[in-house]
Amino acid sequence: MLKKIRVVLAWVFWIGITLLLLDFTGTLHAYLGWMAKVQFLPAVLAVNVGVIVALVLLTLVFGRVYCSVICPLGVFQDGVSHLGTRKSKAPYKYRPEAQWLRYGVFAVFVILLIAGVQAAVALLAPYSAYGRMVQNLLQPIYLWGNNLLALWAERAGSYAFYTKEVWLRSLPTFIVAVVTLVVVVALSFKGGRTYCNSICPVGTTLSFFSRFALFRPVIDHSKCKHCKACELHCKAQCIAIGKDSEHIDYSRCVDCFNCVDSCKFGALQYRYAWGKETPGQAGSDAKGAGNVMPDSDRASRRAMIAGTVAVVGAAALKGVEARAQAAAKKVDGGFANLLPKQAPEREVPVTPPGSASVKDFYRRCTACQLCVAECPNNVLRPSGDLEHLMQPEMSFEKGWCRPECTRCSELCPAGAIRKISREEKTQYHVGTSHVNLELCLSASGQSSCGKCAQACPSGAIQMVKNEETGLLFPVVAEEQCTGCGACEHLCPVRPVSAITVNGRYEHGDTLASLGMTEETLN
Repeated sequence: MLKKIRVVLAWVFWIGITLLLLDFTGTLHAYLGWMAKVQFLPAVLAVNVGVIVALVLLTLVFGRVYCSVICPLGVFQDGVSHLGTRKSKAPYKYRPEAQWLRYGVFAVFVILLIAGVQAAVALLAPYSAYGRMVQNLLQPIYLWGNNLLALWAERAGSYAFYTKEVWLRSLPTFIVAVVTLVVVVALSFKGGRTYCNSICPVGTTLSFFSRFALFRPVIDHSKCKHCKACELHCKAQCIAIGKDSEHIDYSRCVDCFNCVDSCKFGALQYRYAWGKETPGQAGSDAKGAGNVMPDSDRASRRAMIAGTVAVVGAAALKGVEARAQAAAKKVDGGFANLLPKQAPEREVPVTPPGSASVKDFYRRCTACQLCVAECPNNVLRPSGDLEHLMQPEMSFEKGWCRPECTRCSELCPAGAIRKISREEKTQYHVGTSHVNLELCLSASGQSSCGKCAQACPSGAIQMVKNEETGLLFPVVAEEQCTGCGACEHLCPVRPVSAITVNGRYEHGDTLASLGMTEETLN
């Protein structure tokens, strides 16, 4: 029964998060958005104390049910491992903990997290890894299916569906997603939860607490027949059954209940086990029993938990400190083939409205691709820059950031983009437009263009007459420019627009008007 309940809940979370990452309409967020916010690392970066405490308490009471129910990558691994072992009579066997790999990866992860190297952190974060795989590999298939339905609906005179452009947002991120999928599938096809218990930093963090869980699978040594059925069905490979001893490594147990379900003698039960000896333990090998920890191990593990709490606290404080510091061809009119737009070289990257600053955004963002997947205007895409690899940035080749759209601020589970209203967005200045008069058609006299001034929703661009030449050229009022990118997107000059949006280090009027940058503040 416990296994059936766990499987049902795991399916609910996995399907919900997958649909949330696939949905491009934004309708599912109102119902499923909370599933992204209860993921462990986004909650830490968002300094969401309530979620962090709830997940730690959940682990201390029931063990690592987060890994087997809430984490989408963990549930995905369960599905892959089931396919890989469904015909095998002896799918798994006990493997000792690879401490050097597990804690080595964890130490590197913590150092990078505190240092703010989020691009490297995003490679290991389980929720982010799953988000990249869905957005890059599964969403295109989903969109093609939607476009096929839209075609049929159009022929039937219905507008129930609308077409959505399918395009490669970032080749490096796509490659990372493919490699991640291959690695995870290879490790879990025969090895079960190898990724979770050897590489995943969230799994390692929760393992410090799961050792002391109030409820856990417990072996009744008086009933155990040493048939090894539990060991052979343990996908975490953490149960060792010998001739005279039985051992469960609770730091790696993810509470899948395979062992409880497979035991025919009732020797394995999931029950309250804090500080209690298991039935029939007297006379058994104390080291192999694995249910009562020696005092030395208990003390060392308590110290490890204290260290973990300190690390999570340090990462959260870093987030608080950072916040405080606050190419298909197109046709013109059906006659002329147009070169596709290319992204210009920006002095400062443009981050979405709702981010406090460039530094704060990149310090918090986990590169889960949720905002990229749901951006209705195709403005957000993963960065190809090595420093911010896979983290979103704004670019305007496919569209521009419309004043009425606040979807990314409603979605972000990590607090990198804070929720803002439509009214607040009109006052959010994330960038400033700059005109290259050498490329401008109007300034060079090639045409009386003026599209940038016509398109600007904030009235920041005016066409001014050059007294010497008599030609009109665009002038940007920087204090009014919000960095929405309408001018850059609609500029007819190709492949690089004559007007380019550069980001602001701090998103607001005061600092920008004074000419202050992040370096000035530091």
